Amino acid sequence: MKSILVTGASGFVGRALCPVLRAAGYRVAITTREKAAVQGLDVDDVHVTSPLGPRTDWRPALGGVQAVVHLAARVHVMDDTADAAQRHRQANTEGTLRLAEAAGAAGVGRFVFLSTVKVNGERTAAAPFRESDTPTPADPYAVSKSEAETGLAAIARRTGLEAVILRPPLVYGPGVGGNFLALLKVCQARTPLPLAGAANRRSLIFVGNLADAIVGCLDHPAAVGETYLLSDGEDVSTAELVRHTAQALGRPARLFSMPGGILRLAGSAVGKSATVARLLDSLVVDDGKIRRQLGWTPPFTLTQGLSETAAWFQARGEGETSQ
Repeated sequence: MKSILVTGASGFVGRALCPVLRAAGYRVAITTREKAAVQGLDVDDVHVTSPLGPRTDWRPALGGVQAVVHLAARVHVMDDTADAAQRHRQANTEGTLRLAEAAGAAGVGRFVFLSTVKVNGERTAAAPFRESDTPTPADPYAVSKSEAETGLAAIARRTGLEAVILRPPLVYGPGVGGNFLALLKVCQARTPLPLAGAANRRSLIFVGNLADAIVGCLDHPAAVGETYLLSDGEDVSTAELVRHTAQALGRPARLFSMPGGILRLAGSAVGKSATVARLLDSLVVDDGKIRRQLGWTPPFTLTQGLSETAAWFQARGEGETSQ
């Protein structure tokens, strides 16, 4: 039985991935900073490590491991201070490369690295993002991931480590946080939103589809040395996403129109320019490469993904809100 080490297993993606790996017949080992954080995960081995960084000792966790799925990361934090670039680089760049070096030295075969579409950039215009595009990371988080990709490729060339890089767009599903959790709360509460006129396009990926893609990259020979963008394959506008999400929750979507220029001006006035931009701008990926090379297709539709997400959200006991 092939043994897989998953870092960041206590996180949103990790909790979805581990049972999929077990169902696929893998032996699953994980790393965590605290054993309490991974309670309830059905895995074979748990290794407690220090925080992700340039001095993390990965050697005890890599014994007998044939592949690594590296999910652990310092994510984008809205209130990051002036040293954000350094903190992200220490965790996401130096920490990743420390793990890759240790994996290469331990004889690990494959290394699947979860990067981000933000390496490509923050928005698309006429054409969707492709893997061949010149990276244009715009914030410390994206820069640190881009630098990790570059360093990982160099380590792979030198050691023979079989590196695979995945750049997902917005990931949603049971356990989601951040902006998507905020959207669920707004739709549950039937809060009116001024987004009826949003005609942008956004690519998304359900966490179950992402987990399936990761498993597909663990053994396929064509994946070695490749970078893949991936998505559900059903791009939607922000207005459509609100409608679909509200429908999954059994709520009416309360949308009205407001000119985009006014929304952007209002966002700037309250320090929310980036949030408004994400609601109005397009970010579309071309995921044809992974479909062609690996024969991968998402096992879940957007409707199925949103239904599972809504069921999880409502089971949390948020309570009913009537308006």
